Amino acid sequence: MLATLGFLTVGALFVLIVTGRLTPLVALVLIPLLAALVGGFGLRTAAFVVTGIQQIAPVAAMFVFAILYFGIVSDAGTLDPVIDGILRAVGARPTYVVMGSALLALLIHLDGSGAVTFLVAVPAMLPLYDRLNIDRRILACVTSMAAGVNFLPWTGPMVRASAALEIPVAALFRPLVAVQVVGLLFVFAVAFVLGRRAERTATRSDSLAPIVRTLSEDERRLRRPGRIWINGLLTVAIMAAMVAGVVDPAVMFMAGTALALVINYPEPAQQRARVDAHARAAMLMAGILLAAGAFTGIMKETGMLAAMAESAVGVVPPAWGRHIPVALAVLSMPLSLVFDPDSFYLGVLPVIARTAGAFGVEPLHVGQAALLGQMTTGFPVSPLTPATFLVVGLTGIELGAHQRFTGPFLFAATLVMTAAALLLGVLPL
Repeated sequence: MLATLGFLTVGALFVLIVTGRLTPLVALVLIPLLAALVGGFGLRTAAFVVTGIQQIAPVAAMFVFAILYFGIVSDAGTLDPVIDGILRAVGARPTYVVMGSALLALLIHLDGSGAVTFLVAVPAMLPLYDRLNIDRRILACVTSMAAGVNFLPWTGPMVRASAALEIPVAALFRPLVAVQVVGLLFVFAVAFVLGRRAERTATRSDSLAPIVRTLSEDERRLRRPGRIWINGLLTVAIMAAMVAGVVDPAVMFMAGTALALVINYPEPAQQRARVDAHARAAMLMAGILLAAGAFTGIMKETGMLAAMAESAVGVVPPAWGRHIPVALAVLSMPLSLVFDPDSFYLGVLPVIARTAGAFGVEPLHVGQAALLGQMTTGFPVSPLTPATFLVVGLTGIELGAHQRFTGPFLFAATLVMTAAALLLGVLPL
């Protein structure tokens, strides 16, 4: 009974979100509440919701303040010298242009937003691609790869995996640092190869003037060029503390946000304006995460999650059980074409983790396997994410052409990182 109810709940969640009949926030609240009431749990369901929210609160706090922090330091122009330096350095050599595009996207994606990455990197580099007659698909490819491999602690997939499996973000992220380094080396290797290939057909000219970004009046008004170094040092300190695990990420970003506001916008009116400018994105994701807490609380406390896992164990051959993380890692990128991040991480991943746990596999390894591709390398080609349509719209290429050109490289990145995770002992074989 509980297993059937659980599978129906997860299935309904997936269908309603993917078809757009309900928003993720509404579906994550109403569907499990209805399931718990149907299951006869009555008013006890409220306690299950509170339990789930309490467990998710630190992750939601980290995400809210991470969005605010990176929005504030970006407004202050912290990355401007780096972006402008890359644009000057790439010159008119296609190989440098393509590799510079990947580096630019990688740096911009520090805020964890694929949409922002494409909005900044593509318009900045596209005029140079056109002047040199470089295939626009290459720009879409390398920016997608740089953003996809860059799964940082405050990115959506990471916080969702942490919330769903009730594992601290730092515990998920730290073992993956070396794996991510391998993935980024692969990204730049691909960028080098694509750049060399582009040189065969590119327009050759050493006299082209470098691309110069033009800031709007509002952007110039917010810039704080004299405080770039202190903003940079603050950002490095926050990231170093997170990687080292010496302070909880939520605390680091809360303190960092307050300091960034005082340093760059000391007037209270300025501070309110900067918070208001980024509050919509922060609160939208916070709402989804808190709703996810309600979902996982109900699924766990009612016993539906355990019953689903027990049912799944019965169909998995015992010899295959310990290989679930490897299988999930290999399939993680293609799964992005089928599952949106909310339905996968919050609905499907806990069931996989419980099933794997029956074979002695740690939930940590299941979460890390999923992060190697599910809405990380997979999001820039998934039809379920707005960022995919943004990158094809900005580059002016067809979705199918982008998927055919970029998809194999993103899948290859997942396979390379999976192999690295196995060799480095991050995932069990």
